[in-house]
Amino acid sequence: MSRPTMPLSNDGRINLEQQRKRAKELLQRMKTGADPEQLAQLAGRNALSPPTLSDAQWLIARQLGFSSWPRLKAHVDAIDFAARHPDFDASDEARTTHWRCGNDIAHSLRLAGFKGAFQMLTDPLCMGPVQDLPIEKYKATRGQYISQAFGINSTDVIHRLDDEYASLKLLGSGGHHVLWCEADAYDQLFLIRALAGLEGLPAKLELIEVDRIPGVRRFMGIGQLAPDVLAWLWPQRRLINEETVQLARQAWSAYCAASPIKLANLAHSPQKCLPLLAPALLRQLQELPGIHDGLSLTERLSLQLVDEAGPVAFGTIFAELMDKREPLPFLGDLMFYAIMRPFIDSPTPLLIESDAHLVWPKRTLKLTPLGHNVLSGKVYWPDLAPQERWVGGVCIQPGRPHWMIDVNSFPVWRG
Repeated sequence: MSRPTMPLSNDGRINLEQQRKRAKELLQRMKTGADPEQLAQLAGRNALSPPTLSDAQWLIARQLGFSSWPRLKAHVDAIDFAARHPDFDASDEARTTHWRCGNDIAHSLRLAGFKGAFQMLTDPLCMGPVQDLPIEKYKATRGQYISQAFGINSTDVIHRLDDEYASLKLLGSGGHHVLWCEADAYDQLFLIRALAGLEGLPAKLELIEVDRIPGVRRFMGIGQLAPDVLAWLWPQRRLINEETVQLARQAWSAYCAASPIKLANLAHSPQKCLPLLAPALLRQLQELPGIHDGLSLTERLSLQLVDEAGPVAFGTIFAELMDKREPLPFLGDLMFYAIMRPFIDSPTPLLIESDAHLVWPKRTLKLTPLGHNVLSGKVYWPDLAPQERWVGGVCIQPGRPHWMIDVNSFPVWRG
């Protein structure tokens, strides 16, 4: 699979002249009393004085996530400089291999002036069985799942997995390697999988890891960023040490385990050397069945959206989920579609799909009476689900005892 395509907020570029114009327009509105909310935000700053252009600029900067107008300007200047000098802090960049969990930044890296090689691992580790198996059996298991879930030719899937996992061995070779990751489970699982497989640290292994970009309303992935913003990220990379690799091995082992207990312990403990890992693991734990309805968080949020807006287009639900409801976006559109199919195809469906002749994003969905009962907690979904479901190495089989997640995101056994 390719890296998920997300609905984008913006690409991280900030036009300073446009923001200056916005500040002047805001100042005029405040002077006429047409923007009382903004005036209220100035209370305590210059309480006794009329609003000034400096005040308006401060408000604009705050809207974009900066503490002051000078900090906003410094950020814009830094991106402009990085765009003009993509190699200013990367003298060996032509000999660097860039690693990513998809191909979403490959073209932008070239546009930004990066000259190194590019490698990727597209295995969507946040879905399907992920167990501690010998590599050939592991690839066969993953290949079978990916082929069935996404309707991809099994031979093509196996060939891609063979190529990508063979390439992953190069991460431990000499030279300079840089991993590009964001905060969600898709990326963080790729990160620990890549590091856990190392037999030893290469000569220079670095990580670019980001969970927000100044000025971006809702950051969902590095792939949404403009090439010059990627260049700005480059000098922010940091070295990966042996402590980080050991943590990755521990986390990967916990994720592959049949019990989620060790994974939950990691998810509820901040990890200094990989600070974005614990929140991603916690979000992934929430894909276990909830104790009241048996739904994962993704399933629950999606059914709630259908309940509120239905009948509603499939694609509209995905866009709303990613843009507003999902706390840590990690799904691509086809991944979302695969998650929703069991609700439709079950002998006891929770959703009715209309307009089947249309492409899936345009088909409409509405809840069945059973769907309402599951969503309200009157019926427990895994008792009726048509197929088993996996969260890493944890298997949820219909009608069988399994692990659940409580309201505090701790695992509970359902006997």
